[in-house]
Amino acid sequence: MHEFSPDTSADRIVYRLAGVPLSEMLAAAEHLTLGAHGALVTYSRKVFIPLTRLCRDVCHYCTFATSPRAVGKAYLTRDEVLAIARAGVAAGCREALFTLGDAPEARHAAARTALDAMGHETTLTYLREMAAAVLEETGLLPHLNPGLMTDADYAALRPAAASMGLMLETISPRLSQRGGPHFGSPDKVPARRLETIAAAGRARVPFTTGLLIGIGETRDERIQALTEIRDLHARYGHIQEVIVQNFKAKPGTRMAAFPEPSLEEHLWTIAAARLILGGAMTIQAPPNLQPDALSKLLAAGVNDWGGVSPVTPDHVNPEAPWPHLEALAAATAATGRVLVERLAIGPAFAREPSRWLDPGLVRPVLRAVDARGLPVTEAWRAGGTIDPPAVPGGGATRTSATIDAIIDRASAGHRLDVPDIVALFSADGPDVLRVARAADRLRAEVSGDAVTYVINRNINYTNICLYRCTFCAFSKGGTKDLRGPAYKLDMSEIGRRAAEAGDRGATEVCLQGGIHPDYDGHTYHQVLAAVRAAAPDIHIHAFSPLEVTHGATTLGLSLADYLASLKDSGLSTLPGTAAEILDPEVRAVICPDKVSAVEWLDVMRAAHQAGLRSTATIMFGHVDTYTHWARHLLLIRDLQEETGGFTEFVPLPFVHMEAPMWRKGRSRSGPSFREALLMHAVARLVLHGRIDNIQASWVKLGPVGARLALGAGVNDLGGVLMDESITRAAGGRNGQLFGVEQMHELARSAGRPARQRTTLYGVVPAAHLEPAGVFAS
Repeated sequence: MHEFSPDTSADRIVYRLAGVPLSEMLAAAEHLTLGAHGALVTYSRKVFIPLTRLCRDVCHYCTFATSPRAVGKAYLTRDEVLAIARAGVAAGCREALFTLGDAPEARHAAARTALDAMGHETTLTYLREMAAAVLEETGLLPHLNPGLMTDADYAALRPAAASMGLMLETISPRLSQRGGPHFGSPDKVPARRLETIAAAGRARVPFTTGLLIGIGETRDERIQALTEIRDLHARYGHIQEVIVQNFKAKPGTRMAAFPEPSLEEHLWTIAAARLILGGAMTIQAPPNLQPDALSKLLAAGVNDWGGVSPVTPDHVNPEAPWPHLEALAAATAATGRVLVERLAIGPAFAREPSRWLDPGLVRPVLRAVDARGLPVTEAWRAGGTIDPPAVPGGGATRTSATIDAIIDRASAGHRLDVPDIVALFSADGPDVLRVARAADRLRAEVSGDAVTYVINRNINYTNICLYRCTFCAFSKGGTKDLRGPAYKLDMSEIGRRAAEAGDRGATEVCLQGGIHPDYDGHTYHQVLAAVRAAAPDIHIHAFSPLEVTHGATTLGLSLADYLASLKDSGLSTLPGTAAEILDPEVRAVICPDKVSAVEWLDVMRAAHQAGLRSTATIMFGHVDTYTHWARHLLLIRDLQEETGGFTEFVPLPFVHMEAPMWRKGRSRSGPSFREALLMHAVARLVLHGRIDNIQASWVKLGPVGARLALGAGVNDLGGVLMDESITRAAGGRNGQLFGVEQMHELARSAGRPARQRTTLYGVVPAAHLEPAGVFAS
């Protein structure tokens, strides 16, 4: 049993499922679910805002819709709406779910009167005002369930909503006939609901729909409904989630005595949904309607629990309280799965917000999510001062066998492929620790326990740059800038700083700067001469591949000839900056006029062939994905296998605070700490046998983050970085210097010794070793 092909007809599916044992369907559905979603099970932390309980429909199982006399007033007021939303914010919610009856003004005079008093003609215009108020005043992302809508309705509501939804419920017109549950409910006619779902696709609205099973439909009709949803999604790509909800008989309704569907029926329908809709679709079952069968629901193909509120009840099913989130997480974990939070907009859609959201919603969504499209729930940010959360604890998960197999291949020195690496970056819950510990075992085997560092000084000789990298807050285009003045050091000042570094015990100076319009290839020779004259014995670690390319081009020299001349002038090694992400898709966004990925690799290849060693870096957590990270790591590995010239790999989490693209709402807010930790661990695994040293940037991670990275494959903390300025310009707040004493203390806090090293990871002569206490900041 496998998933059905996208063009398999409903009749054919009915035929193929006839007589198939439920156990076989469940096994196939679970296999598809785990293959597409891994161990993750999502939920949305929400508040439920029942804007109005009046409705023109009279569904015979519903207790939400009621009469004006019973409800007291037609609509929640603005103050009431915002009070619910603010209570949700206080409880950590991210979604405001607006639920309401269909067009109550068409049935109830009380609704028309109330709308008129508020200056609205329709419920939908009032809904738009309230959703916009919640979005603007609380930051909660609205999800709207307003019933039937037209193209014009979607256009009006889209600026105020991250997503919308409408349950198809059933494809059966029989159920709208006299005696059926939808008799007297004009909005429940299946054809009208299908047209509403199609209109959402035309409007590019991330959309939730689903089935309500057990109200009199047949299995064949469920299959027909699922294929209709499948076909609409194939046409528009907008279905973010399909709910398979089981009917619950409610006292006081005409269907109070109607038999509820069995658990077996529910599981059969979930499995059929997974097989028909495919592994990638998100399938939900409300956990409060089957509280004793959560593990069975997951095994049937569920990968989402929907919205769960710590504040408000389920107004549609008030007799079924939400499970406590701690209990839901525990029940999910008991099946070997990991409960993670999502936004109102599904993760696949949150990864492409410019396509699926109104421009006004792109910024808050991008700023909230990680590379998966899931919200970053901790307060830690790269370059900030808030400590990261603890690494998740141990324990087995359902994907651990897959993770373990990948780890085994990496530990044996085999080259992983892109899907393997993406799987490692996707690890969550206990598997994060599993990957980190595996990386640290390799670190101990290859590099030993010593935590190394170098005493160095940064000399950034100009921040004026011809290039316009959208992530860079350091470079300035002229003499005026919002974040400080432009500058250019003269050669005497460069020499003075190098001499001062040597006098203070530094063994290395790291020199980089913007591409100043006055600079050419001679300039970099002048920089080297100034440093060599002032500090003859110091190691010069200088010039990014962009600077090398600029210098060679301005002098009309090949890379090989220009690098050879720089080496003759005293250049010792190259920093591996300007790599950012070695993928054209990302570079087209963040640095379109910079050296390409191929050009960066060409500079490094030429440098290594000239006898110059270099570092390698990655700057991640902005507009990139795990696939981009995987490609980057493999390019570094492959070049290292060719040349052997890289001394270390340095992950650099994107510091967002002052980055132009973040300020304009065009990037994420840097990686989550889970992602930052995994980048170091996965780099150790992917580069094992090729690059022995993995460095953590204390400037980016902070001291606690760096200590945790020391348990995830890291063996080096970089340099003390006197005068660090690039991260500081981006909004980093971890200082300009991390002294020798702090290096030793940080290593001790991780249970490891610290050791000063040379740039090339050699032993520093005893006469040049600096005692703890020197360079204390």
